[in-house]
Amino acid sequence: MMKVVVLLPRVPYPLDKGDKLRAYHQIKELAKTHDLKVIALDDLGVEQSVITHLKNEFDFEVVKLSKIKIYFNLITALFSSKPYQVHYFYQRSAGKKIKSIIEAFQPEHIYCQLIRTSEYVKNIHNVPKTIDYMDALSKGMDRRAKDASFFSKPFVKAEASRLLKYENLIFDYFENKTIISEQDRSLIYHSERNSIVVVPNGVDFEFFKPQQDAEKKYDLVFTGNMNYPPNVNGAVYLVNDILPLLVKKNPSFKLLIAGVNPAPAVTALASENVEVSGWMDDIRDAYASAKVFIAPMRIGTGLQNKLLEAMAMNIPAVTTPLANDALKATHEKNILVGNSENDLANYILRLLEDENMANMMAEEAGNYVRSNFSWHSATELLSNLINARK
Repeated sequence: MMKVVVLLPRVPYPLDKGDKLRAYHQIKELAKTHDLKVIALDDLGVEQSVITHLKNEFDFEVVKLSKIKIYFNLITALFSSKPYQVHYFYQRSAGKKIKSIIEAFQPEHIYCQLIRTSEYVKNIHNVPKTIDYMDALSKGMDRRAKDASFFSKPFVKAEASRLLKYENLIFDYFENKTIISEQDRSLIYHSERNSIVVVPNGVDFEFFKPQQDAEKKYDLVFTGNMNYPPNVNGAVYLVNDILPLLVKKNPSFKLLIAGVNPAPAVTALASENVEVSGWMDDIRDAYASAKVFIAPMRIGTGLQNKLLEAMAMNIPAVTTPLANDALKATHEKNILVGNSENDLANYILRLLEDENMANMMAEEAGNYVRSNFSWHSATELLSNLINARK
């Protein structure tokens, strides 16, 4: 077994964010064939019960970040060229603790999730390292800038520019690079970006599986971290631009928006036709309670876990070209892809009105995801990459 240090920017549990989901399942798979030491930064003050749960599963260490130092770092970031998020997550005292853990463990490889952790290990040259870009963060931030408020827009634009430069700069500090999709890889502006290995996400098929007898209380469902700007943007677009077209055809149309920490802009969408649930103990209940799933993504990057999970549960899905670029599902076979609110509304209505088509699309959706997105096969790509750099 190779000894591997895994450095994460967040405690990877509960699974309420995409980076945590990816980290948790990757380390779960890697732990089967490697001797892992998992180090997670904690900027929020995670409950001890969560830490205990993870320590029962892995050789797990938490490095707490000081709130005061975070605020101080963000102020000093105004006079720096590094991304704000790199300043947010880097503290010298945390660096000393991480260095001592690494020295004590004596790893043969170091795996870092997201560029925000790279400052802690970039100058370790005696151990091979892999960095997981995960998404093309610079492009995602650039897309967010279009809808940012007047006051936040300059900072969002600056962060996009800083991320673009930093993604390119940090490339050469790591022997291996990974990313979630070919689409995201094409948005990393380094001359050798084709050497970045695509390691997609997967689905826990034992957990996300069809529920044949579930009551369909809603016509449509959209899920996700509802405080994350791309999801907030998607929810607002769904309710303001797509839903009126659906209600025009069916005044009693019911939409569920489910997910943790809904932003004020999302909670304000609740109405006679729209339920905003907030956190759900079991997100499968949201998927199973709806006839159709939608991912109306217009900004952001990466592979949408919500699409993978819904399709794995045999829920027919409608989405945008932006979200399907990474998924690479086939329009009219295992997904419906709309370019406008009219397209998306028409596809939703087709699925609701044609039960045979909906059932066929649901079955094909499930087959596609089960054939292409297992955590085992995805993480095997990462494991092989690590093993090749002994």
